[in-house]
Amino acid sequence: MAAQSLKSFFILLKEAIAGKEIDLTQASIKKAIFLLAVPMILEMSMESIFALVDILYVSQVSTNAVATIGLTESVITLVYALAVGLSMAATAIVARRIGEKDAEGARRVTVQVIFLGVFVSSIVSVLGILFPKEILGLMGGEQDLIDEGYRYTQILFGGNFTIVLLFLINAVYRGAGNAAMAMWTLILSNAINIILDPIFIFGWGPVPEYGVTGAAIATTIGRGVAVLFQLYILFFGATRIKLGLKDLVVNIKVMFNLIRVSLGGIGQFIIGTSSWIFLMRIISEFGSEVLAGYTIAIRVMMFTMMPAWGLSNAAANQPDRAETSVWKTAKYNAFFMVAVSIIYLLFAKTIIGWFSVAPEVVKYGALSLQIVTVGYFLYAYGMTVTMAFNGAGDTKTPTIINFFC
Repeated sequence: MAAQSLKSFFILLKEAIAGKEIDLTQASIKKAIFLLAVPMILEMSMESIFALVDILYVSQVSTNAVATIGLTESVITLVYALAVGLSMAATAIVARRIGEKDAEGARRVTVQVIFLGVFVSSIVSVLGILFPKEILGLMGGEQDLIDEGYRYTQILFGGNFTIVLLFLINAVYRGAGNAAMAMWTLILSNAINIILDPIFIFGWGPVPEYGVTGAAIATTIGRGVAVLFQLYILFFGATRIKLGLKDLVVNIKVMFNLIRVSLGGIGQFIIGTSSWIFLMRIISEFGSEVLAGYTIAIRVMMFTMMPAWGLSNAAANQPDRAETSVWKTAKYNAFFMVAVSIIYLLFAKTIIGWFSVAPEVVKYGALSLQIVTVGYFLYAYGMTVTMAFNGAGDTKTPTIINFFC
């Protein structure tokens, strides 16, 4: 019996990773959740590995370098908020068009969401390229931190289109029922980032040592290659959505519909990210060591938070059997988060110590990690229910909750 169950598990796991398309409304709820959750969990894990790998290498450069990443990423989360809000709208509308067997409509939405992404990221790029020192200064960065790290900020903001398009095109894949493709693009970008990070940070052969700036170069190249791969699949791959040159036409009506649908999601994440920006600005007053410790703690926390968010997305994609799916998914999420909480509470100093040997960095990083993980059990239910509201088209309720949080 156990052997049969194990065999069934591995068959399902293979289907989930391969992205086998089935009618999820006809499968059992557990099977549907599993097939949706596995690629989403792996996708979100890949996104969090980006952050963790950068910190692992950059922490060997200097405390200021780690603090630079913290300040830069806190601001660039505003870009993430726009990308996530638009991606939620893209997933919902593409899924609707696919469900209606409207392939042309799905292609139209895909093209408009890409155009929107390019437009938004272009504005952010110009600001980031022209004013990197001012951005770090406004966030409370000390002069030596600004001098060492402003190139990191400049490159990450300048190449933010790779972040935006990676989110948006993956959202299209999910809407088309191919979450596995989204997962594989992030695996590709992570593999490139892991290889290039030490080369550009520490220098190798003809490549000079760039320090923290090298992390931005490696990350941007990794994401950029993944975006090119996504576009190649959209134009030449065997997927439900296949674009041609004739589809590359601006459609204002579709574009405004995307913006309208995405406003609730953008509002939710803008509220959350804005609070994080203010928090990082306050923490910067205590110096680079405290800031570095908090930055490492947040990166470690996100390493487990992102997979949980991926699992929460599985609930959002089960509208036909919403209530049962939500509570089952929340329960699985809670088990995972409680297990992680115990590990973080017991071994916080050891975990932070993997990234830094500076006593003050370890002290404040460990304390941050322990305090945050006390709420992990509640986060599990909060994330799942929030994504369920969004999946049902109610973005107002989560926005109000986020505002008060």
